[in-house]
Amino acid sequence: MIDPLERLVWQLEDEPSLLEPDRLRERLAALDRLDAYLPDIPGAVPGAESNDGGLYRRARAVCGRLEAVNCELYEGIRCEIQRGERPETLLRWIDSSSVMDEAAGPINGPVSGMGYDYLDELVSGVFQFEEPGGGDVRREVEMVFYQPTPARHIFRLMGLTALDEADVLVDLGSGLGHVPLLVSACTGAGGIGIELEASYVGCARECAQRLNLNKVRFLEEDARVADLSIGTVFYLYSPFVGTILSDVLDRLRREAATRRIRICTYGPCSSVVADEPWLEAAAKPETGRIALFRSRD
Repeated sequence: MIDPLERLVWQLEDEPSLLEPDRLRERLAALDRLDAYLPDIPGAVPGAESNDGGLYRRARAVCGRLEAVNCELYEGIRCEIQRGERPETLLRWIDSSSVMDEAAGPINGPVSGMGYDYLDELVSGVFQFEEPGGGDVRREVEMVFYQPTPARHIFRLMGLTALDEADVLVDLGSGLGHVPLLVSACTGAGGIGIELEASYVGCARECAQRLNLNKVRFLEEDARVADLSIGTVFYLYSPFVGTILSDVLDRLRREAATRRIRICTYGPCSSVVADEPWLEAAAKPETGRIALFRSRD
C-alpha cells in the first residue's frame, strides 16, 4: 500500500505546471498539503529520517522548488512597487467576481467573513510584514485586540471607493499598516495610519520605507485627538467600542461639516456607524463585508 505522502510527492513531482508563476493558488495548496506530513525540524518525527529519509528529502525538495517560484513572484511585485510603478502583477490576481463585486461565490476561500485566503499569502509575501518584538501591547478597556483586515476586503474597499491619487485614506487603528500600505501601492492614493501602539507604528514605517511608499505616513497617536483634516476616506475595522468609538465618530462628524467624506467599516462597528444620522450607506451593510458610508450634504 502506497504511503499518502509518497503518493502526494509523486503527484507533485509529476506536475511541472505548478512551477508556472500564475499557478500561485495551486502551489500554496500543495505546500499546505505537504506541510501536514513534514516535521518542522529534521528528526522531529522519531524514525522518519532514518526509515523514510529519501521520501522526506524528495518532499522537502518539492517544497523548496515551489517556494522558490513564490519568492521570485513576490520579489518581482516588490520591485514594481519600489520603482513607483502600479503593481499590475499583483492586481491581476484580484478576481473581479469574487473580490471587487463579491456577487459570485468564492474562488479559493471565503468571500465574506474573517477567514484568510491565498490573497493574504500573496500580500504578506510581497510586503513582508513584520510583527513587533516581545512586550505587551498597551490597550484601553474599550480598544479591541488587533487583527489585520483580510486582503480581499482591502481590495473590496478599493473597488467601492475608486480611490485615486487625489485621495487620502486614513486608517483609524492601523496596526501594522496593511490597509494604507496596500491601498497606496495599488491606487497611488495617500495613506495615513493612526495607531496608538508604538511597536506597530515602527513596523509599519519600516515596511513603507523598504517599499519606497512615500505617500504613506504612520502616526503614533490617539484617534480621538489626531489631525484628520486631510482625509477623504476613513477606515475602521472595529478598532474600539463604546465611548471611544462614539468620540471618534463625533470627530468624523465635525470633519464632515467642513467637506464631504466617506467612511468604510468592517466588523461589528458597521452597525453602530449605520445609525449615525449624518451618514448614508451606499448599500445596506452586511455582516462580514466592507460597508461604505458617505456624509450627507
